[in-house]
Amino acid sequence: MSLALDENIALVLHKVDDLRLEPFPVTEPKDGEVLLEMQSVGICGSDVHYWKRGAIGDFIVRAPMVLGHESSGKIIKVGPNVKNLKEGDRVTIEPGVPCRRCDFCKTGRYNLCPDVVFLATPPVHGSIARYHTHAADFCFKLPDHVTYEEGAFCEPLSVGVHACRRAGVTIGSKVLITGAGPIGLVSMLAAKAMGADTIIMTDISQARLDFAKTVGATYILLADNDAQKTAQKVTETLGCMPNISIECSGAESSIQTTFYGTASGGVVVLVGLGRPLASLPIVNAAVREIDIRGVFRYANCYPAALSLIASGRIDVKPLITHRYDIKESVQAFEMAESGQAIKVMIKCGKEVQN
Repeated sequence: MSLALDENIALVLHKVDDLRLEPFPVTEPKDGEVLLEMQSVGICGSDVHYWKRGAIGDFIVRAPMVLGHESSGKIIKVGPNVKNLKEGDRVTIEPGVPCRRCDFCKTGRYNLCPDVVFLATPPVHGSIARYHTHAADFCFKLPDHVTYEEGAFCEPLSVGVHACRRAGVTIGSKVLITGAGPIGLVSMLAAKAMGADTIIMTDISQARLDFAKTVGATYILLADNDAQKTAQKVTETLGCMPNISIECSGAESSIQTTFYGTASGGVVVLVGLGRPLASLPIVNAAVREIDIRGVFRYANCYPAALSLIASGRIDVKPLITHRYDIKESVQAFEMAESGQAIKVMIKCGKEVQN
């Protein structure tokens, strides 16, 4: 390349439990692309799952793959026909680039595009690297006061925004969120920002629940293995049944809790991914006209997520509990897998993280 660059290194998953930081080629930006010096990349549960299991559903790691998709960086080169960005721009990176031509893309539901190219989803390389090339129209410029870490957090926050939009969260909504991990937390923050009146969160970890309370949950409740008992406790705590439930754990008992615990005529949104088959009280939901809606990533949510962060309506900084340099990436993954962290961030570049 004509641009003088330091050696690129990336965090490459070779197979289960085989994670290596190693040299990796830099790709010249093509038409409509930009080359980025990566700055902050968050570790997602899916990254850890690929590392420890080698697959998520039908997505199987069959060849070495760079991990990471919650990212931000600085543009250091623009490819031909890039009009919206320039060298030096600081951006957050939406990791899923669709075909832009199919019916799903044309109707705005591009997350359902069958040909979407999503970072760190086999066989697509991710972004835990010094340098990464990406589609310019899926990079969003950061305001000067928004940090790279906050920019990287636009990815998980977009999941929460999409879940709340699918649920129809609005002023006065009473919301149950099952699962107080990172996605449950960003769903709670998004629900509050969108006008939810009361939010109750359940989990099997008291520590996670206590953290959820400190960052904004109205009520917290330790989940019981008996879904009906947990649902009853939710009703007793709120004084009524929530009209919206957002399931973020993927656990069968939690899904059952949302079915039993949502008010008749309400909405259940399934965000967490667990076993492909689950035993559910479907008749209970059917006769009470519970709407059941799925969530797959997000679409058209990055501008909203960035606005929520930039305006201060959502503060994601307390959720970042651990930070590592790219050279400590393996240790960062060990921390993420330990369950002791909420969000682990990896610093890939040389920019000062303000």
